[in-house]
Amino acid sequence: MVVVFIVVEERKMNAMDDSLQRIRSVANYQFGLGVGEKLFPNAVEIQFSKATGRIRYVNLNGERLATLRPTDGLLSLSITAAQRLVECAAFVRCLVMVRSDVARFVAEGGDVFAVHVVKVDEKVHAKDEVIVVDEARGVVAVGRAVLSGCEMLAFKTGVAVKVRHGCAENTSGATKG
Repeated sequence: MVVVFIVVEERKMNAMDDSLQRIRSVANYQFGLGVGEKLFPNAVEIQFSKATGRIRYVNLNGERLATLRPTDGLLSLSITAAQRLVECAAFVRCLVMVRSDVARFVAEGGDVFAVHVVKVDEKVHAKDEVIVVDEARGVVAVGRAVLSGCEMLAFKTGVAVKVRHGCAENTSGATKG
């Protein structure tokens, strides 16, 4: 009788590795496969809620990239994160392109109206986190879709995206309600 011992090397993940993997997985689910690693490099700082101990904020070099919403477990992006996504991920599925003549209004925090939408991914659903870009693919704002991608193109009236942060807004930390 021969006894064989198999040694399995177990890699224990510390809390930071596990948290980084979690936010990357959420980003992949929310914005498209492969986005998580491009948006959140190994150098990110993850802040946890003091009350619940759950992931709350993700920062890079002292600047906020995203907030993990406790209500639905998805990410709310900052303008910085939106710019990173548009620059390094051509396959992101959350872009809403607006006419260049209204881009300044949206960049100042104004909502996007359906009539101004030029192009949008058909996979965008109402309540999805979206990045608003101008016709030159420059980031204008981030916000939440009110309509689906198909509805944004079909409708000629109404709000298509509720803008949370415009890229021309005051950077004092003020946010729209």
